Amino acid sequence: MIKRTLYFGNPAYLKTKDEQLVFEGTDTGEKISAPIEDLGIVILDHQQITISQGLIAKLLANNVALITCDNSHHPTGLLLNLDGHTLQSQKFQAKLEATVPLKKQLWQQTISCKINNQAAMLESVRVTARNMRNWAAEVKSGDSENHEAVAAAYYWKNVFQIFPEFKRDRFGEPPNNILNYGYAILRAIVARSIVGSGLLPTLGLFHKNQYNAYCLADDIMEPYRPFVDKVVINIVNLNGKFLELTPGMKKDLLKVPAMDVQINGEKKPIDGCCTKNHSFLS
Repeated sequence: MIKRTLYFGNPAYLKTKDEQLVFEGTDTGEKISAPIEDLGIVILDHQQITISQGLIAKLLANNVALITCDNSHHPTGLLLNLDGHTLQSQKFQAKLEATVPLKKQLWQQTISCKINNQAAMLESVRVTARNMRNWAAEVKSGDSENHEAVAAAYYWKNVFQIFPEFKRDRFGEPPNNILNYGYAILRAIVARSIVGSGLLPTLGLFHKNQYNAYCLADDIMEPYRPFVDKVVINIVNLNGKFLELTPGMKKDLLKVPAMDVQINGEKKPIDGCCTKNHSFLS
């Protein structure tokens, strides 16, 4: 079952009753409830939202990713369950004991898949991507020749037709702001699934930044990034260069968890696909 993503962008009080998330609009008096077991991600995007400790505890017990946003409406925090699997300790140990060759092989597969997905994205907007397909096939163990960067340079130069000089930069010009929002949602999906699989998001295969608590999530989400890009391309095509992040754009990005992914001939939503396909140390 696809887990639901709930977004709250108005003043509210959030609490729990009878295993439900209960929303009470502090301005409107509106009351809405949703079964906690159906939830995958909850996004809090208003400075006047109050949430009860009881609800937080139940969300985490059901492995719901809780995202908080700053006053500019960009995701800044991610809260996850600390004890998400019955064999967590065993799986942590297996991850710690993974050999360097295994990690390099997994990273090779990850980058090859990412480049192929980027190629498919370019082909969908009628940009030739034969070079991308070649680079994907040539990725070596650990991506020792850095094909990821070579492919990225070509990809970002061509993916947005009205922005031929676009550069992917977290703090750069739009549509970087929209990409950031979409990637934050994707990161939450992957991190939640990692915890549910009994792995630790902090210990990565390739990403090793000592200040990053989600290195493994950042590794595993790489092949899925083009699915976010697809949504952002549609937003750009509809809005041109007027790309201040709007509620409508956020609504489109919140559909990312339900987007279909095909792996080994099997089609699944991204949310379910992540859960199934990264328990590589089971």
